[in-house]
Amino acid sequence: MAEGHSDQGTDNAETSDNFMDERAVVELTYRPRPSDHRVGLRVRERIKRTGILLRGGLVLLCVGLWVLSSVGRGSINVGSAVPVLIVVLLVWSRTWVQAAHVQRIVGWQGEYRTTVSPDGITCRTDHSTLIQKWSIFRGYRETEGHFVLLSRDPNIMILDVLAKRDIRETGDLERLRAILDLRIPRM
Repeated sequence: MAEGHSDQGTDNAETSDNFMDERAVVELTYRPRPSDHRVGLRVRERIKRTGILLRGGLVLLCVGLWVLSSVGRGSINVGSAVPVLIVVLLVWSRTWVQAAHVQRIVGWQGEYRTTVSPDGITCRTDHSTLIQKWSIFRGYRETEGHFVLLSRDPNIMILDVLAKRDIRETGDLERLRAILDLRIPRM
C-alpha cells in the first residue's frame, strides 16, 4: 500500500466514476417519423455535396434541352414540357421517397429506446438491439430539432437521427450535446 493512500479512497473514486458515467447517459424513447429521416438525408446531402450537384445538373440539362428544342422549333411544345416536369419533380422529390422507404424499413419495429453514453449508442426495439461504438461515426451536425450522426464510410450509409423532441429529462439536451462533443467532432 502506498503511503497516504487507502483502499477506501480508491473505492470511492471508482464509485464516483461510475456515478458520473450513469449521469452522462441520455435516454430517448420514440417512434421514428419520416420527417426525421428527411432531416438526416438532407444533412448527408449537404455534407457529400455530390447529390446536390448531380440533381441540379440533371434538372438544368432537362430544362436546357427543352428550351433549346422549343427555340429551334420557334414554338413551345406543351407535350414535351410534361416529361421535363416529371423529371424535375422526381429529382426534387427523391429525399421524400427515400425517407418514406426508410420509414417502411424501420417503422414496423415500433418504439425505439436509445441510450447515448460515453461508450456509444445502444438502440433497442422489441425485435432487435443495435450497439454502435463512437468509432463508427465521423461526426455530427446539429439542426434546429435534431442531432444527425454521420458514419465514416465514403457514402455515409449509416445515419443516426436523434430528435430533440424525444428528450424528456431537464438537462438531458446539454448532456447529450456534451457527450457528442466529447466523442465525435461537429461538422
